[in-house]
Amino acid sequence: MSAGTYTPRPGAAPLPRMIAAQTALETRMLLRNGEQLLLTVIIPTLLLVLFSAVDIVDTGSGASVDFLAPGILALAVMSTAFTGQAIATGFERRYGVLKRLGASPLPRWALMTAKTLSVLVTEVLQIVLLTAIAFALGWSPEGDPLSVLLLLVLGTAAFSGLGLLMAGTLKAEATLAAANLVFLLLLVGGGVIVPLDKFPGAVQSVLGLLPVSALSEGLRDVLQHGASMPWAQAGILAVWAVLGLGAAAKSFRWE
Repeated sequence: MSAGTYTPRPGAAPLPRMIAAQTALETRMLLRNGEQLLLTVIIPTLLLVLFSAVDIVDTGSGASVDFLAPGILALAVMSTAFTGQAIATGFERRYGVLKRLGASPLPRWALMTAKTLSVLVTEVLQIVLLTAIAFALGWSPEGDPLSVLLLLVLGTAAFSGLGLLMAGTLKAEATLAAANLVFLLLLVGGGVIVPLDKFPGAVQSVLGLLPVSALSEGLRDVLQHGASMPWAQAGILAVWAVLGLGAAAKSFRWE
């Protein structure tokens, strides 16, 4: 046995292992946060069950759940990728967590990658839960799963960019207030529960350009009407994703 067998060999772990560990940590923190669970799980579930069971909003012909389920899936993506991520990242920035992590062996781009992967893991859990509940309520989706997947990925990118932009430029308290306010406004006016055709014509055109409207309407076209890939809505989401992620990368402040 050589003398150097037990010589310590300090060094950073391989990059994929660091990203995986940070992703697991981010996911656990997200799922343990009561406010985040309220936004990501409880509110979408209650809205789906309530508006499917009680005829409060005229959703057109067919079962209410067929209209509501795609919109609630879009709301779930927004609650995690935008609202939850903006608030959590904003307070991490305020308390100096991001600054310390930025000085660790984990590169800053890898930290953001881990946050994005955490969002995707959470969204998978949300979608599985909400889909199971929707099926129990009598949902009968149609359409191409690949089109749905592409819309969800584009929506996640769009909302993540906007959430990181807000968290990286505003103070934590301002981010908390603004993210929750935007969540409520888009819940009402984003075509999630109330159909866009219930709004005046001029307002419809503006609301249709919002990311949550594009995602909910795109998912509805595929899952409710069995349409092929809605390229117009996908294009809107892609534009929001490029603008949001680009602005976040340029203006994000780590402290």
